[in-house]
Amino acid sequence: MKKEILSREYPLWPLPAVGVLVISSSMILLIKRAFPPSAGKWSIPGGVVELGERVEDAARREVREEVGLEIDNLKLLGVYDSIIRDSNGNIRYHYVIIEYLAKAKSMDVKPSIEVAEYRWVTIEDIGKLDTTPSLRELIRMYKNEIVSYIEKI
Repeated sequence: MKKEILSREYPLWPLPAVGVLVISSSMILLIKRAFPPSAGKWSIPGGVVELGERVEDAARREVREEVGLEIDNLKLLGVYDSIIRDSNGNIRYHYVIIEYLAKAKSMDVKPSIEVAEYRWVTIEDIGKLDTTPSLRELIRMYKNEIVSYIEKI
């Protein structure tokens, strides 16, 4: 059986991905993406779920790979569709993002090449930054749950 190489750009179908709102000491870890589709925008660690990988394992792996942190206390927040079209209206990227909250075991960030910059911020600071639409929507939809999670850890 011949395997097709799947492209993240102009995919044949939506790609499952995870995003993790990493919390430590009442602060949220944001990263500035170094590569498309959201290069130069503030976001949260995350990426595509690999074949055979459970989504919680993908969340842990992506955080470890992108920022060098171990996480625990994962809590499912929700699911978000990130659909980006090109100037002709064709779907350039389509991710179905499973969003989590998680507690960082430390604040000792070791950014990968995927991360142009990182910051620990308060939930109020997020609105002042040039963030991805998905992060803005995540905060809008789940602010109460995020604040409650921060207060409990």
